Amino acid sequence: MRKERPPRSFLLKTSATVICSLFFFPTIYLIIRNFTEGARPGELIFSSRTLEPLQRTLVLAVAVSICALLIGSSLAWLVTRTDLFFRRFWQVALAIPLVFPSFIGAAAFNRTLSKGGSLADFLENFGLHSGFQFRGFWGAWFVLTLFTYPYVYLPVAAKLRHLPVSLEESARVLGNSPLATFRNICLPQLLPSIISGTLLVTLYTISDFGVVQLVRYDTLARAIATNHLAQPAVALAISLILLVLAALVVSGERMLRSKTTAPETKHSPRAVQYPLGRFRFIANFFVWVIGLLAVVAPLAALSQWALGGIIRATSPKSSLTIDFEKILSASWGSIWTSVIAAFISVAVVLPIAFLAGRHRSKIGTIGQIIILSTFAMPGLLIALSVRFWTLRSELAYEWLGDSSALLIFAFVVRFGSLALGVCLVAVIAVPKQLHEAAVTLGASQRRRFRKIDLPIMAPSLLAGSGLVLLSVLKELPISLLVSPLGFTNLTSRIFMSFEDAFVAEAGIMAVVLVSISFALTWFLVLSNAEHR
Repeated sequence: MRKERPPRSFLLKTSATVICSLFFFPTIYLIIRNFTEGARPGELIFSSRTLEPLQRTLVLAVAVSICALLIGSSLAWLVTRTDLFFRRFWQVALAIPLVFPSFIGAAAFNRTLSKGGSLADFLENFGLHSGFQFRGFWGAWFVLTLFTYPYVYLPVAAKLRHLPVSLEESARVLGNSPLATFRNICLPQLLPSIISGTLLVTLYTISDFGVVQLVRYDTLARAIATNHLAQPAVALAISLILLVLAALVVSGERMLRSKTTAPETKHSPRAVQYPLGRFRFIANFFVWVIGLLAVVAPLAALSQWALGGIIRATSPKSSLTIDFEKILSASWGSIWTSVIAAFISVAVVLPIAFLAGRHRSKIGTIGQIIILSTFAMPGLLIALSVRFWTLRSELAYEWLGDSSALLIFAFVVRFGSLALGVCLVAVIAVPKQLHEAAVTLGASQRRRFRKIDLPIMAPSLLAGSGLVLLSVLKELPISLLVSPLGFTNLTSRIFMSFEDAFVAEAGIMAVVLVSISFALTWFLVLSNAEHR
């Protein structure tokens, strides 16, 4: 029997090397710029201009992570293991905050609760005057907690559904209370999911720009965006701190997860249910409050702005105008850039997936490490790196400075790690027996890929493209900093409209973006209510 040999072509190895270099380029360039051309990172890093944003970032990240952990884990337990009312409804509804870009949530609450907002205007009808301003730490903490808890809720809920019932039932038979059973039996097996979800929240929080900008809270991300043109040396020094901080979070997550991996268990067709008893009212009240704040409130605000704006704009006596051409242009810009970035991401990482997953090549393994490590690179830093590079290089500026290619490149680098994870699973899932049979029949590598690999991997590759597409749709910093002149997409247009107080226009575009995001999220996550 002929055996399949790993690819040895110079072209494939060269392609893999080029792909790895492109993914690693923004990180390397950012580091090099910090130590060249008089940037003085050592001096700037320990100045108040960098230490104060660092302190605020750490405080915010810790507060949001703890609250998201508590809320996400509690909700997961309630919808999977208790007799909560409308459990199946809440299983899906509580994951819906994933469809909202967090800055849209910040805008919704800011424009509703702050002075001059709809709620403040409503209260004034009853003689109640509110001077409340949805700003600073508490505004950022509130919004980021509401829109990041699903990163903990989803993996914990999935794990809870698949825990074996035998150990829990044995513990209850031996007289252990529900709390003791959870602490001794469930919690050790849930730790990997809890840690992964919580540190993902931490990474999201430290790299967030949209929320902190709208609520005017000076974290590392906002300090970078504020200084990148006026004081590039300061922005570069702060970027280095953010890069190190993000890398530490990702490294810590992987290290802790490896140490807390629970033993493999057989899938359980049913889960142990615990009656809430006298706590049922409190539990239902808690779930309803989270659902109303995280889902109903932002949807209601966006719908009010969109419908109210359309009604006023179509009224002959109103001076309000809405530029629907700009809305359509921004929508089309989001769609075509997201689709192209999604398919390019899958295409460029697929050779790495083959080399690493099937052939165990050193180049493939190195490429896998490099691409997956870009997950720790916040979008703001990728945008800053490629923008500085094009401004400093005449050739790069001439070729890429004002083109959509640079924007697509930044999106691919930012979310290529998502595509690679799916591609690795798809490659490994192809049965070796089929390839061995094809090799015996004399089929070439190209023919085996076309007839065997591609049909089997197609659903997974499509899902990977959808995941990247969804992420690109919601990405804000790259859209703001890297987009060419005259180009707009939904995220950048919505953000600028909110900043300029054009809430009607922003509301319409936000509804469009959330609708597209919901459709993709339903396809990728929510359609399987059991989160399997």
